[in-house]
Amino acid sequence: MASVTTTIAVANQKGGVAKTTTVVSLGSALAELKQRVLLVDVDPQGSLTFSLGIDPEDLDVTIAEVLLGTKQADDAIVITDDGMHLLPANITLTQAEESLVGRTGREQRLRVALDKVAADYDWIVIDCPPTLGVLTVGALSAAQQVLIPLQAETLSHRGVGQLLDTIHDVRKFINPQLEILGVLPTMYDGRTKHAQNVLQAIQETYDLPVVLPAIPKTIRFAEAPAIGRSVLATARNHKGAEAYRQVAAGLMKSAPKKTRKKSAAPD
Repeated sequence: MASVTTTIAVANQKGGVAKTTTVVSLGSALAELKQRVLLVDVDPQGSLTFSLGIDPEDLDVTIAEVLLGTKQADDAIVITDDGMHLLPANITLTQAEESLVGRTGREQRLRVALDKVAADYDWIVIDCPPTLGVLTVGALSAAQQVLIPLQAETLSHRGVGQLLDTIHDVRKFINPQLEILGVLPTMYDGRTKHAQNVLQAIQETYDLPVVLPAIPKTIRFAEAPAIGRSVLATARNHKGAEAYRQVAAGLMKSAPKKTRKKSAAPD
């Protein structure tokens, strides 16, 4: 039976482009739509885990043990206050990544682990680290789609070509079904001609679709992680929260019909 789960990797090797904010906010928006959502932290910094109100240092079981094969995903998954499930990470993932380099099937380990729990979720959203190493390749191998958050500023898109090369290699050798959803503009100030020119340059240079609406620049996104909730919970009616709701609604609309079934959020 075909999977009814849509798995999205949120990737960009450049730091500070709102990858984690995008994962948290999209996950929360999908949960609001009564979707069953699993968020996956594959960044050793544990930013996604921390942003959802969980202290990475207090965790006994994380995605590191799952990737090394000593634990199952079910052993590590925790429930967040925003109604999503989380496969968390902390600094132990650094040692796990080093160990994986010499192990068989390293690029497939995340996919195999997620396959065992995928039936419990409508959406799995993966927060990739700011590198193009084993962990990011593993996330791209496990995903059906990749979303590229990109700060709408000069030079912010210089590394996109490297990411696209990595995606091309993953498609060729590991995951031929991987699709690029497009570039999601973040920290966007639509009042400036400069920001508009950056988006045009992305389209012309890389021939990539731009996912709209663009996510506005606001301090609300920086404030939310300190509370351990998404911006949809801390500033429910803010334009930033509404922008992510619209992106999530677009994902729902464009997803295969079988992933849009109405289902209860995890309890």
